[in-house]
Parts: sequence; C-alpha cells; structure tokens
Amino acid sequence: MMRLLALLSWLLLPALAFAQPAWPNRPISLIVPYPPGGSTDNVARPLVQEWGKVLGQTVVIENRGGAGGTIGADLVARARPDGHTLLLMSNTHTANETLLPNRPYVLLRDLAPVSFINVAHHVLVVHPSLGVNSLAELIAYCKANPGKLDYASSGPGTPYHVAGEIFRAMAGIEITHIPFRGSNEARTALIAGQVPMMFDAIPTMAEQARGGRVRALATTGPRRSPLLPDAPTVAETLPGYEASIWLGVMAPAQTPAPIIEKLNGEINRIMSLPATRDAQLRAGAEVNPMNATAFGDFLRQDIINQAEGIRISGMKAN
Repeated sequence: MMRLLALLSWLLLPALAFAQPAWPNRPISLIVPYPPGGSTDNVARPLVQEWGKVLGQTVVIENRGGAGGTIGADLVARARPDGHTLLLMSNTHTANETLLPNRPYVLLRDLAPVSFINVAHHVLVVHPSLGVNSLAELIAYCKANPGKLDYASSGPGTPYHVAGEIFRAMAGIEITHIPFRGSNEARTALIAGQVPMMFDAIPTMAEQARGGRVRALATTGPRRSPLLPDAPTVAETLPGYEASIWLGVMAPAQTPAPIIEKLNGEINRIMSLPATRDAQLRAGAEVNPMNATAFGDFLRQDIINQAEGIRISGMKAN
C-alpha cells in the first residue's frame, strides 16, 4: 500500500505543477477605479515600479473610473483569481456598501483583502471671491444664506462627498453637493470660481492656496497638517469632526493565499522603506502596514463606521 501511494504521488506531481503555475507568469493589471490624475495615481505609480522590480513582471495601471468606483471594483471581482488583476481601492468602496445597495458585487464576498496602503486627511478650501476667511465665517455665511452655496466633490460616495455631508450635518447648515467625474474636474471648477467650496487633498490644495487661487480654511485630521500649519482643524470649530481617505489593495475572491501573502509582504516592505515613508509624509499621507487578516478586520469595521457617518449626515442610498 505504501509503495502504491508513493507511486501515485509521483505520477500526480506533474499534474499538480501544471494546475498551480508559477506566479506571476504574465503582466499584472492594477485597476484604479478613478479617472487619471487623482491622488490614487500618485500612490499607484511608485508602488507598481517597485513591484515590477521584485516580481519580474510588468505591472500596468488601468484607470477604470465611473459609478463611484464600482465599475473598476466589479471588473476585478469578475476577474480570474490568479493574482494578475488587482484593485486599488479606498473608503469610497466601504461607503458604497451602504450608499449603493444595487452594486453588482459585495465587497468582502467577491473581493479578498490584500493590504492597507496609507491614510490621508483633507482640506476644506473656498474660492477667494466668497469673501470668508475662517471656518466660523463660512458656517455663519451658510446659516445666513441657507441653500445658497454649493460644494464640489470627485463624485457621489467618494470620501470628499462623505466629508462634505458630515460637515453639513454637524455644522447645521444647508449646502448643495455638486458631483464631478473625478477630483481634477471638481478642482478645476473650484479654481475657476464655478463652485465656491470643496474638500480636497491637502498636498494639491496647499499649492493652490500658496498661489492665492483658493483659501484653505481647515484640515480634517485630528491635528494640524504640517503641509498647512496655519490652517486649523475642523474639529477646533466642530469638536469630534474627522474625515480621511485611505487606500488599500484587494484581489478577486478565491485568490490563493500564498499569492495574497506575497503581495501583502511586498506592499508592506515597499511602504516601510524610509524613502517611501518620507515621500508619503510629503504627500500628506501616513503608512500603516498590516497583514491581510488585519486589513480584512479593518474593512469590516470601516463599513460599519461609514454606515454610521452616512446615517448621521442623512445621505440617501441610490
């Protein structure tokens, strides 16, 4: 019997090797579910360059924006679970679990957590023509002129949209959300004076504020940003307010555990490099390495947190 089992094992080895080819064996696609030019691209490009060096395969960024990030996410959810198609996702996707009940996938059913990447906070900026110089002045203006002001965002359900709605609710004001197809379009409209205010990425808007094209009123983190040290936090006026955007990587469900472990290890290694950490800090972001299991726990909790923020803000599901 032992000889027979040994013979069967020897005969099956070629079949097993064929069933589990080496990974990666062709270029890897990193799906970025947002239009080109956003903050996600700034994170994705250095990441894929380092991946390519280590994995021995080209890693290609594919921007598949639209429908609040669901088009790109669904594309990855439907891909073969072989580690060659990955999703660069954000808290837009955890918010969508509440805001978009009819989306074609369920995040933690159809996608597998791989790794957390970074977290960054926003800045609330206004066009100089609005004539307000502080957050308190903005809130007072909105209360005196209910419904008069619009605010731009990069799209429905995005972190900037959620930040605006929670701000509206906590400040007790009436402002109207104007969604755009990505941060670049919203930013261009703000700088042109077509919309008077928006929440946006700190590094991008710090440059615009220094040039006088926008006025930075407050940042959304728990402490002041070193990139805008003179700007107070929103919480200094509205205690308890905080808003952020974080990024992570997911793969199709059923992707083999060894592939996820290798990807997780490489992402954490790259993000922990001193040069990467310094670059992230200059970009207003902080890295927080965690294994795939911890990232899954983080996602489950963030879905709960987003649902509560959406409930507080009164945002409606689509």
